[in-house]
Amino acid sequence: MHPNDGRVVSNFIVQALRNEDITIYGDGSQTRSFCYVDDLINGLIAIMATDRSFTGPINLGNPFECTVVDLANKIINLTNSRSKIVFKPLPEDDPKQRRPDIGLAQSKLNWSPEIPLDDGLKQTIRYFKDYLKS
Repeated sequence: MHPNDGRVVSNFIVQALRNEDITIYGDGSQTRSFCYVDDLINGLIAIMATDRSFTGPINLGNPFECTVVDLANKIINLTNSRSKIVFKPLPEDDPKQRRPDIGLAQSKLNWSPEIPLDDGLKQTIRYFKDYLKS
């Protein structure tokens, strides 16, 4: 994961670790769902282990929704950052909600994500702390 990949989790963590303002586009009420990479890999392995007749498509992800402003506040707290949240205009094409329907993954693969958001954030914060030191 690169610190400048443009994704919300990495952006917020890097900004928080540097005590920079955390940029939120819109009012922060839009929701996102975050799936830790270990859960995603386990889902992919489960897909590979299915019968060849099952071709999908299938959604993998975490159906737990978090507002963008709640994510920013979680990251500020977990990093003990002095960052402030700043709001900028929401791009027109930004979705208000992102939440995967994993019903098929649950029924066909017996798969659900297991790593809670806070645990995944803590691991990702550790990764970026080490990355930024080097």
